[in-house]
Amino acid sequence: MDGFIEKISDELARLKSSGQFRTLRQTAVLSGGRAELDGRVYLNFSGNDYLGVAGDVELRREFYRRYADDLPLPAATGSRLLGGDTPAHEQLEATISRLYGASALVFNSGYHANIGILPALTGRDDAVFSDKLNHASIIDGLRLCECKFRRYPHLDYDRLEAMLDEAWKEGRRSFIVSESVFSMDGDTADIPRLIELKKRYHAVLVIDEAHSVGVRGRDGLGMCAGFTDDVDVIVGTFGKAFGSAGAYCVTSPPLRDYLINFMRPFIFSTALPPVVALWSDFVLNRTADFAARRRRLAAMGGRVRAAVAAAGLRTLGDSQIVPAIVGENAPALALAEKMRAAGLLVFAVRPPTVPAGSSRLRFSLSAALPEETPELIAEALK
Repeated sequence: MDGFIEKISDELARLKSSGQFRTLRQTAVLSGGRAELDGRVYLNFSGNDYLGVAGDVELRREFYRRYADDLPLPAATGSRLLGGDTPAHEQLEATISRLYGASALVFNSGYHANIGILPALTGRDDAVFSDKLNHASIIDGLRLCECKFRRYPHLDYDRLEAMLDEAWKEGRRSFIVSESVFSMDGDTADIPRLIELKKRYHAVLVIDEAHSVGVRGRDGLGMCAGFTDDVDVIVGTFGKAFGSAGAYCVTSPPLRDYLINFMRPFIFSTALPPVVALWSDFVLNRTADFAARRRRLAAMGGRVRAAVAAAGLRTLGDSQIVPAIVGENAPALALAEKMRAAGLLVFAVRPPTVPAGSSRLRFSLSAALPEETPELIAEALK
């Protein structure tokens, strides 16, 4: 045991010396796009409360008033298949199905969804093609598949087409998996092009909408909301723009039934607490009312991107996620510390989360932030 502790201590020392050591920071989310850390209140750029729902006190009070006389259970006490399937879960899935016009299945988290869906659906002789910048949860799900998987260069659909063509000639069934809004670069997939490739090669298309739902598409239902007949599995999360916890997929009735029977994280996990499912349902039923918040968020994204570029830092994408590429770990950490000194809560994102040499500040914006936010960022970056 002593040798083992020495080994991991050496590894931790290596992380510290390279500027890659991570620590937990207890943070309290407040209203107005703010957060409290170590007794100080900051403008919050480190969360995913894109619409300001998590910090919306009035919305929370309305929810509590609605269920004041019928307090939802704080625990499901069992898996969905063994006593944990409550009316709250069924109600939430019915709402999702109504909004999307397709079948829905709720999961405990986006990570659970992504480590369970592909391993359940793929067979040993299949081929999976994944965008190189897909989230770590998708990569972990691919590692659990029995079949081979390959990563195509980020948004390089010509290369993806060549891979699909090769698999088609080999007689393999293909799966395409991509995010719609990418979590670190803030750029977006070409959904119509992916659908075209899916149809041409009779592939199965899986799109992770974690950073799109609530923010993009018809009534904030994501970039794939108008393509439910063409995207085989749409994955959405409640833990970001919807200010809750858990995840869901939108798919066909046979695929839903198949996942219920073969998706291990779904089968072998205690269900979401019913109170969480009811809160998600409460918020989701109001997503059409958040159009003004979505417009404000989009405008702020453009203004913050302009501020980052004006400061001489490279930025990417066109979403509410605004990266400011610094390069190496040490200067990225120093710049993040400078931002916090100016009252802006933002942290450096470093390898292996992003490619080596692309350490960055990641400004994750919220519609609840004050109007002068871009100017405050510009001033701090000077």
